[in-house]
Amino acid sequence: MSLSLSSLKPAHGSRHRVKRIGRGNASGHGTTATRGTKGQRARQGGRKGLIKLGARHFVSHLPKVRGFRSFKLQPEAVDVAQLQQFESGTHVTVKLLAAKRLTVDSKSIVKLIGKAKLNMKLVVEVHGASSGARNSIEAAGGELKLIARPS
Repeated sequence: MSLSLSSLKPAHGSRHRVKRIGRGNASGHGTTATRGTKGQRARQGGRKGLIKLGARHFVSHLPKVRGFRSFKLQPEAVDVAQLQQFESGTHVTVKLLAAKRLTVDSKSIVKLIGKAKLNMKLVVEVHGASSGARNSIEAAGGELKLIARPS
């Protein structure tokens, strides 16, 4: 059998007979026309406003929390005094800070704060630093490198 436009047929089971409702009891969909009995949903044009009823019920039971919470990553603050635990000449990165449990994880945005006096040279790579933190690292002979924030 050759394939032509006149011989094309839909796949078996992919087409369904249209449900003809409200055409009398002999059709199998008469009397209530598959709408059940009584009530607003059984009436003609009577569903308006009830479609979102479940969502409204759900929302009305949620606590009313005011304000706005941003999904943007907020920087974690690390005090310069906490850098005293590293040895002189250490290359301090975000991963090293996470390993020493000074930040939550290595994907955190880290900002150095504080103006404690350091007594060792450190090379520090973080996302941000306050002016006091920058001065205390540079006064100890160290170096501060700012890295780009993840977007």
